[in-house]
Parts: sequence; C-alpha cells; structure tokens
Amino acid sequence: MATYLDRILATHREQAASDRRSLDDLVARAGSEPAARGFRAALDAVTAGPAVIAEVKRRSPSKGPLFADLDPARLAAQYEAGGATCLSVLTDVAYFAGSPADLIAARAACALPVLRKDFTVSARDVCDARIMGADAVLLIVAALPDGELAELLALARSIGLDALVEIHDEVELGRALAAGADLIGVNQRDLVTFQVDTARAVRLAPQLPAGVVGVAESGIGGAADAAALVAAGYQAVLVGESLVTSGDPEAAVRALRAASS
Repeated sequence: MATYLDRILATHREQAASDRRSLDDLVARAGSEPAARGFRAALDAVTAGPAVIAEVKRRSPSKGPLFADLDPARLAAQYEAGGATCLSVLTDVAYFAGSPADLIAARAACALPVLRKDFTVSARDVCDARIMGADAVLLIVAALPDGELAELLALARSIGLDALVEIHDEVELGRALAAGADLIGVNQRDLVTFQVDTARAVRLAPQLPAGVVGVAESGIGGAADAAALVAAGYQAVLVGESLVTSGDPEAAVRALRAASS
C-alpha cells in the first residue's frame, strides 16, 4: 500500500517530469533576483530562547483542514509581532492546500526570511523557490538520492538560497552531513505514517556537529515542548499546527520565544 510520502512524491515527480521549461533560463532568472533575507543567519543570530520558524499551513494530509480560510498576510504579520524569527509557508497545492501565492503574500507582509515548505524533487523546484521570493528551500533526505541531494543543495546556494535539510534518523543525518548541510531539521513526524515521535529530536540532538544549526520540527505543542528541545541543544523550532489552531498566533509565538531550558 502506498504511504503518504509515496503518494506525495509521485505527484511531485510526475509534475517535474512534465516540466519543459529551460533550466538554464530558470537558473539565470533565479540568480538575478534581489538578495535573500538570510534565513540561516537569522536563526543563528538568536541568542535567547529558541528561534521560532512559524508556519503558514492550511491543512494536513492526515488531519484535514487546520485553518482553511487563513489570510497568509495577516498571519505572517501576527507571527512577526509575536517575535518569530522566520516563516515557513506551505506551497504544496494537492496535499496541503498551499500555493506560491501564499508565500508571496506572507513575505510581502513582513520583514522575516521565508522558507518554501514543499517537496523539492528537481532543480526547477529550487529555482522556482527563489523566483517566488523564498529565502530558503526544503530538501528532504528521505525524498532524494545522495547525488540529487548534493546537487540541489549546491544549486540552492549558487542562487542565493539557504537550504533546510530535513532528516528523520541517524542514517539520514549522515547523508545530510555528507552532502554538506549546515542547517538541519529533525522532523519528529514520520513521513510514512505521519505519526509523531516526540523523543526523536532529543535523541538526535547530540549527534548534530558544531557549526550546524539544528531545527526541531513537528509535534511542538507549546512552551514546555520548546523548552525541552532548547535543553537538548536546538537553536530553533519549526511550528505550524499548534500556531494556526491556537486562536491567538501572536501570543502563541511569544510563548514559544519565552521558552528556555
């Protein structure tokens, strides 16, 4: 039986295979975009409490709609007012009900660096992220063979993007480091079952080498969860579901920022 990840990747790879746009033209266009806001640098500059990557997320494949009528610009402004360090914006249409338009609107409404949160499977995806205004792109180790991971990471850097390289276990951590990742997200959500293992990030934290910015992702419900991850050694947390369903995103971000070990 196909898993969530199988189905999502199949959709994205089918779209990538049918994309006939000139890659050379896209690389040239992406490279000529205005300077990015510096996603990794913003996270690294936070010295008190966790840096918060606040996510604009309409729905989840496993839970359905979370905030179907959200206004990405208003939500981005609320996140910024609450002290978020960066934004993450879902642009996957079929499974998360996101869009590039959400990213464009959210970025225009604030001064925060923005991650394009999507299932990146091709060089054109990387270029599109830069062209739509993203400051960072997501590369999921479980979705990419080693050669492709290294190539997409190098391309992202060459056109001015940071890359959040997402892992789920020790083997994937080794692959991410071998590719040259210096910004690593530990996703506590299993992309096969979509179940959350809240011990995963704590287990992997000691294995992140010095010089790598560590981001804990998924299953972060509030300040207590964030504090545990800070104590484990994470510089940043990426939080979506609990923020968009909180009823007061600004206050929810502020509470996360106040978390400490």
